[in-house]
This record gives sequence, C-alpha cells and structure tokens, in this order.
Amino acid sequence: MKVAPNPPPSVDAALAVHPEAIQTVLHELRALILDVASVTDGIGDVTETLKWGQPSFSVPTGTPLRIGVTKAGAPALFVHCQTTVIADARAVFSGDLRFEGNRAVVFDTDTALPESALRHVIRAALTYRL
Repeated sequence: MKVAPNPPPSVDAALAVHPEAIQTVLHELRALILDVASVTDGIGDVTETLKWGQPSFSVPTGTPLRIGVTKAGAPALFVHCQTTVIADARAVFSGDLRFEGNRAVVFDTDTALPESALRHVIRAALTYRL
C-alpha cells in the first residue's frame, strides 16, 4: 500500500477527535481508499472533504465513501445506503467482513484490516456508476 498524502486540515481535525486506536484504523482506511483509487483506471480524481463531520472520498464514477465511527463507537467504512455495495460485499465476504445494515463495514481496533476484501469493497464503490 502506498503512503497517503497528508489529509486536508479539516479532515485531519475530524480524525484527531477520536481515541488513538480509532485514529489508527481510520488513517489506515484513508490510505487504503487513496491507494485503491490510485490504481483504479478511469475513475477520475478523488475529492476528499467532510460530510456530516466525517472524512468523505468521492469520484465522478462512484458513490462516496466515508470513514468514521458507528453509534456504538467502532471504526467503520460507510457507503450510501441506497447502493448495493454493502449487499454485494455481504454476499461475497460475509466471513471476512462485519457489516452494519446496508451502509457500513465495521472494524475492531485490535485486529488488522482485511485488506483484500476491503480493496474489493472500495473499488466497487469508486466504480459504482461505471
């Protein structure tokens, strides 16, 4: 995985409010999103902003991805709930990923991210409109 550039100040501030263990997971998710975007042809430039106080990543060809915490306080990767991204991922990766409804993949702070499965989910979101 490539090292992600520094986040914009607003994104950096949004990440900094979380406990260190959650920040670590969120930074890893951010780096993974940017890495997948960098090796996925035809998706255009990634726009990194804040949406609902969470870092959001969007491209012209996909549905936005957000990183943040669930209501229970677990780090998560969020997608728009009206897409099929989570349902499709659940059908393939139910043993590898933990889901919350039709909008999030949830992670523990004490285990490594399931990078292979996550790359698939991220790529599916970034190319959702292709």
